[in-house]
Amino acid sequence: METIKPTKRQLEFMDWEFGVFFHFGIRTYYQNHSDWDGKPMDISVFNPQRLDCDQWLQAAKAAGARYAVFTAKHHDGFANRNSAYTDYSIKNTPYKNGGGDIVKSFTDACRKFGLKVGIYYSPAQFGSRQSENYDDYFINQISELLTGYGKIDYLWFDGCGSEGHNYDTKRIIKEIRTLQPNILIFNMWDPDTRRVGNEDGYAPECNLNVTDSLDFSVMTDKKKNLKNRRFLPAECDCRIRDNWFYHEDDNLKSLDKLMDIYENSVGHGANLLLNLSPAPDGLIPDEDVKRMEGLGERIHKEFCSADFEFSSTEYECNAKISRAVICEDLTEGQRVKEFALYADGKLIFGGSTIGHKRICRFGPVYAKKIEIKTDVCANLNTSLYK
Repeated sequence: METIKPTKRQLEFMDWEFGVFFHFGIRTYYQNHSDWDGKPMDISVFNPQRLDCDQWLQAAKAAGARYAVFTAKHHDGFANRNSAYTDYSIKNTPYKNGGGDIVKSFTDACRKFGLKVGIYYSPAQFGSRQSENYDDYFINQISELLTGYGKIDYLWFDGCGSEGHNYDTKRIIKEIRTLQPNILIFNMWDPDTRRVGNEDGYAPECNLNVTDSLDFSVMTDKKKNLKNRRFLPAECDCRIRDNWFYHEDDNLKSLDKLMDIYENSVGHGANLLLNLSPAPDGLIPDEDVKRMEGLGERIHKEFCSADFEFSSTEYECNAKISRAVICEDLTEGQRVKEFALYADGKLIFGGSTIGHKRICRFGPVYAKKIEIKTDVCANLNTSLYK
């Protein structure tokens, strides 16, 4: 069977590894509401007087994130900018007397702090908008986002609520690819990346990048079949607290829990997209900022500087080690489906796929020689840590 190879942009995406999601909008001001409950949300309350996207992106940067994604329009239809195609937007709020544009504040901050720019857009219909006109509305709003804010690296489509409409996907994708030829699209219609299948932040032990179907939405178990098998790297999205949007009583995940998520997402060959929820004043809570700083320090401490590095299948280290990071060269496609790590002939770790990066914890053990065995020949780079 022919090996399916990733594109250059997909390889770049996997190198991003860790991103931060920002859910902020009209729902931020209605903490007792939930998606699809149909309750009205008057936008006259929208006024984040202390909003500071620099603060958001500083928190992302401190954690070691390389990209960020912002909710330009969630399922409720509220536009976090002055859109010409809806009155349900910032232009009719008290925020900056209707002259605010949080999408611009976000994209400017991403570039200031050196993070790749991602835009979330929910394709879901809302309110009484007629289905036959929805594709026009959709394309008009997407065109605003893809022409008014410079280079957009990543377009994050959320499949929730999109199950009941037959979209003109060829027309939509043609417009997107024309306006932003180098953009990456998440999970829908002409995807470059895929949803891992849950919102917990965990990739499976066997994380194969080549697939013939997609997990379309958390609202359905039905998978979307692809016409052909494709190389689609997985992304694990999850929340630092209980909800996507701000809730003042939410529980903040512990540093140990976040590290466990990191090691089972990035450490299982997937990307991690961790959500932060700015409060109604427009700032990330101080406790969340400190947790992100702690996460960045922990990742840096544990995985920044390797004690030993090698690209062969055998290596003499003569040291006590406790973890290994193995990276597979995916330029020609993913090959390894089974591997084992030996210290002086004794098995210390075994797994299925390696992919972009595999984090292996064991021991600690004293080893004179480390050996890696795989089911197929593959180019690997390995880092060992004491």
